[in-house]
Amino acid sequence: MTTWIKGADWIVAWDQTNQRHAYLRDGDVVFDGDAIAFVGRGYAGAAEEVVDGRGLCVLPGLVDIHAHPSSEPAYRGIREEHGRPRMYMTGLYERSLAYVLDEEGLLAGAEAAYCELLKSGVTTIADLSSPYPGWLDLLARSGLRGVVAPGYASSRWRLENDFELKFVWDEAAGRRGFEDSLHLMAKADQHPCGRLSGMLYPAQIETCTADLFRDSIAAAREQGRPLTTHLSQSVLEFQEIVRRHGKTPAQYAQELGILGPNTVLGHAIFIDEHSWLHWPSREDLEILARSGVTVAHCPTPFARYGQVLEDFGRYLRAGVGMGIGTDCAPHNMLEEMGRAAVLARIAAGDITTVSTADIFHAATVGGATALLRDDIGRLAPGMKADLVLVDLDHPLMRPLYDPLRNLIYTAAERAVRDVYVDGKRVVADGKVLTLDREDALGRLQEAQQRMIRDVPNHDYARRRAEEIVPLSLPLA
Repeated sequence: MTTWIKGADWIVAWDQTNQRHAYLRDGDVVFDGDAIAFVGRGYAGAAEEVVDGRGLCVLPGLVDIHAHPSSEPAYRGIREEHGRPRMYMTGLYERSLAYVLDEEGLLAGAEAAYCELLKSGVTTIADLSSPYPGWLDLLARSGLRGVVAPGYASSRWRLENDFELKFVWDEAAGRRGFEDSLHLMAKADQHPCGRLSGMLYPAQIETCTADLFRDSIAAAREQGRPLTTHLSQSVLEFQEIVRRHGKTPAQYAQELGILGPNTVLGHAIFIDEHSWLHWPSREDLEILARSGVTVAHCPTPFARYGQVLEDFGRYLRAGVGMGIGTDCAPHNMLEEMGRAAVLARIAAGDITTVSTADIFHAATVGGATALLRDDIGRLAPGMKADLVLVDLDHPLMRPLYDPLRNLIYTAAERAVRDVYVDGKRVVADGKVLTLDREDALGRLQEAQQRMIRDVPNHDYARRRAEEIVPLSLPLA
């Protein structure tokens, strides 16, 4: 079916000559089946469906290259103020070991998160999860374009106190996880929905052996897949890699051959020049730029700890590929984009360090490049029909001077009216059509309660959940 969005007030179109997004006023967007056929003015063809574009802004769908939608939604109300000062403020290790979600909770969390992602204009998601039953079918049912990244590792974290990170090694388990991930990615490729693919995901730079990384890299290159891992995401990780190898995580990754145009690095905040490290070298940023990697920037989880990338604009000017991810709850891509811009300016002390255009490019074309796709993240003929319709009459979009600024810094998902993926409408009038958000949230509430009750069975000190993360106010 041919769909014609007729006379849209604003269109964020792709300028092929200058390789950038540009505003087009009073234009048409036409898509035929799953592909865009026309972007411009004065469309003269036929269409089975005509959408009145008055009062609308048409955007390319957003590309989220780093998210944990199955596990993170259950931490809502828990994660926001949880951190350990003697672990350089991070709560990652304590929380992930003590708060363990069951399979029913993972399914509920993923469904709730997919709804949030769609409502905030995301059409493509890199889903970094530990495999669980029903994952592929749920992702397919959501309507999202999904890149599944089944995680595996040679070791797992262990705590005995609140200042020292230890590891339990099981290389055979890591090898099994790697083989299982190859099987699951092949199933994703063959899924009848036609929108799923796979990404290699050796989980963290400090939890995988060199051999496991090398085999992951070889598989990614042989199969033409992207590869992702967490790198430079905490001070403790930086210190651990220096202790083992006498070099920074980025330098160690370069030595292993991890870095390249098909690699996405989760976070890459604590590189050698970060002010928290006081490290003598200044090599990491150039290493990242020269390698062609993409950094998946997710500002929210780190801002909660008082940490910040130093800074988005500096990475861009150095030549590092940049994309945006949502990482944790809320999975709101538009809010994440606004936060990325503001925190970059704070870190740099300079409002000019990054522009709205830079951020939007990262959240679309930057993400597409990271996922080795040249057919998403842009509104142009031949691109996939992944697009977002923004309601310009929404109160938070008014008064209107620049629609992207209003959307990213003020209105966010509240002004998203419709979302199309592969030419199919998956959000209509702000409501997700493919999933049941209310039911998912009800199941997630029950799963969170089970997780909280079970905390003493997993915590190193056998504490109750309320001892690790007290309520923000005392009970009367």
